[in-house]
Amino acid sequence: MKTKIFCDIADFKTIKFFNKKSIVDGFTTNPSLMRLAGAKDYKKYSLKILKVCKKKPISFEVFADNPKEMLKQAYKINKWGKNVYVKIPVVNSKGQFMGKIIKELSDNGIKLNITAVYTFEQTKKVYKKLNKNTKSIISIFAGRMSDKGKDPLPIFKKSISLTKKKRNIEILWASTREAYNYIQAKQIKCNIITMPPKIIQQIGSFGKSFELMTIDTVKGFLADSRKSNFKI
Repeated sequence: MKTKIFCDIADFKTIKFFNKKSIVDGFTTNPSLMRLAGAKDYKKYSLKILKVCKKKPISFEVFADNPKEMLKQAYKINKWGKNVYVKIPVVNSKGQFMGKIIKELSDNGIKLNITAVYTFEQTKKVYKKLNKNTKSIISIFAGRMSDKGKDPLPIFKKSISLTKKKRNIEILWASTREAYNYIQAKQIKCNIITMPPKIIQQIGSFGKSFELMTIDTVKGFLADSRKSNFKI
């Protein structure tokens, strides 16, 4: 099974660049990435992105915190394009599970990306609410778990085992920190891994010999010492 690579970015030029690359199968965005990209008008900026990303799946997240408003935003975002996945957080800022919203949208055939998942218990709750005939993604934040000293692999293995018989439901490895995470995701047969552009570029150098890496590393140190005109 292929582990698909999504690019985690909202920058228009970067999406335009990677949309043409076969290594990238789709894109994920969030309100923080949209702000970092300089978006002022959320809808206008998203539609601009969709003019260059017309076929590959791309996720746009709701930013309402009230369930009723969240639903309104979700229905609007869904209309932006056939390749759009509506990103819904597993809970709102008050810790309330968004199960009713997930169920309503999924039952209405709206493709969802359930985000900010950190536990297998959350995966199970989301899985129960998803319509198994509707395409859906469950995004588990591996990198942020690792940052806090937690091993994400057990949660992923259980989640993948739970959903593997349902072709429409995919598990996504989120908050990727290093290129090796791609190897880990492949080993456990994770459906998707999303990563920033820098790490996608690093994957292109997989297979490079350690001998060449040693020489390149030393060359880098030497070049920087000469640029700084260091003397002892």
